[in-house]
Amino acid sequence: MQYSNLKRLMDIFYAIVLGIVFGPICLLTAVAIKLETPEGPVFADIPNRVGKNGKLFKLYKFRSMIPDAHELLRTDPQLKKLFDEYKRSSFKLHNDPRVTQVGKFIRKYSIDEMPQIYNILKGEMSLIGPRPYFADELEDQQKKYPHTKQLVKMALSVRPGITGQWQVSGRSEINFDKRIDMDAHYAENMNLWYDLKILLKTPLVMLSGKGAV
Repeated sequence: MQYSNLKRLMDIFYAIVLGIVFGPICLLTAVAIKLETPEGPVFADIPNRVGKNGKLFKLYKFRSMIPDAHELLRTDPQLKKLFDEYKRSSFKLHNDPRVTQVGKFIRKYSIDEMPQIYNILKGEMSLIGPRPYFADELEDQQKKYPHTKQLVKMALSVRPGITGQWQVSGRSEINFDKRIDMDAHYAENMNLWYDLKILLKTPLVMLSGKGAV
């Protein structure tokens, strides 16, 4: 059996198992989100992400911020300084004031990423792969790091993943140029042994909360 077919079968298997194991946690998370900010949706109201071959798709994740946080950051004049900092920091913010109390907890332990199990079942994502980027993030960062254009192309040649090399190597502490290099390296060299090494590292990273913002 070809690696790509085996990887897809493993993705479906792991997605089903994870859905069963983390189902109660996901239910509790949804309740907690609605109790804290009942006016907002359970899932993050964010733009589509860039998937395999540049195809846009809706990524499912639990909402960890105030309602309309993504849009407000880009349009509210009062948040202009925060938006500038966001772009300077490789599209990540430490001590982001938009994050809710529930959001801080679920982001630290990557619980907010659990709904992406549905993306795996739909074939839009893999359990292991490059980070799913925003379109404007890729556009802006390639202007900042022009040498990464070929790396971006390579990273987008495979399905993005819930976890991956950069996620187990520092997460948000890694700048875009290093992150996309890791993603491209994975896309070019991925195999079952590579996947297994990343998979074994993931639970410890999740429990430690290292690099989460």
